[in-house]
Amino acid sequence: MSNSITLPQLGWQPFFQQQLSLEEWGQVRIARVMAHHRNGFLLSMAQEENSKETSFTLPINSKMSDVTVGDWLLLDDDNRFIRVLDRLSEFSRKAAGSKVQAQMIAANVDTVFIVCSLNDDFNLSRIERYLALTHDAGAEPVVVLTKADCCDDPYQYVQQVQQLEPMLMVEAVNGLDPDSVTPLLHWCGVGKTVAFLGSSGVGKSTLVNTLLGSEAQQTGGIREDDSKGRHTTTGRAMHVMPSGGLLLDTPGMRELQLASCEQGIADAFSEITELAEQCRFSDCQHQTEPGCTVQAALESGELDPRRFKNYEKLKREQARNGASLAEIREQNRSLTKMYRTTQSASRKRKQG
Repeated sequence: MSNSITLPQLGWQPFFQQQLSLEEWGQVRIARVMAHHRNGFLLSMAQEENSKETSFTLPINSKMSDVTVGDWLLLDDDNRFIRVLDRLSEFSRKAAGSKVQAQMIAANVDTVFIVCSLNDDFNLSRIERYLALTHDAGAEPVVVLTKADCCDDPYQYVQQVQQLEPMLMVEAVNGLDPDSVTPLLHWCGVGKTVAFLGSSGVGKSTLVNTLLGSEAQQTGGIREDDSKGRHTTTGRAMHVMPSGGLLLDTPGMRELQLASCEQGIADAFSEITELAEQCRFSDCQHQTEPGCTVQAALESGELDPRRFKNYEKLKREQARNGASLAEIREQNRSLTKMYRTTQSASRKRKQG
């Protein structure tokens, strides 16, 4: 990264500026998390007077448990962590496996490229899942259909995705062709942060390399028996594109689950949400209740049964995971209260 980098080029916006006091503005150093490694965070900051250092690794400590790629950090003159600024957007998921907790993915993302390939991987229900997460995070979704050169009629797939949301932006590209991916540069201007989501093997790393004009990410082949890709990206990191945008690639999410994502689902399935608001009963379950506008839409063909089935599935999933997370948080609060009470009683005994 050039030593002449400025805060706006790193994605700095008035939203973050407003969180600093006048005293802090003159005393602290401002840095953005560009990568998350096992031993620490790679940070970048604007060049300061008499300083050539704009990038360095900050060791992880207990105060930084919730820090993720894309965050803005305040540091002292010795580059010691002070605090993380509030996020403009926040992207998280339920952690993979049986452990019930939220896992941070990225912060302060402007646009999410939801990547799906035009082979056996194409799956509308999976795209809807990513749309729910993106809406809930507060970022703009753009669906990118890769490997268009291997498809006889990419437009039919574009139309299928477009029907999910009338205003949804959908682009079919050949990730190996720089000219083909040119339309994506609209969202990759100076200081704009773009994240990639998609299952393994859909061509994310190939697309990243083409947008960057370099081999930033290793790419892998496709297994011919099921069109699944070999997982190649192993960590989260942001790269500066020739266009000035900041590109963040994420590992394939094999166990992507929703948690506390009710608003994101409502936004991703807005037509179902609107229909549900017209049902005769406010607690309608959209099954056999009289006056159910959702069932009426299904019977008339206005609403796609597949889409409604996925909507119900995602709602159950987020309710289950959200309730589990809330229960875990309550248990943690109770344990903390018990520890404090025990410590307080112990101190009183010693004083007595």
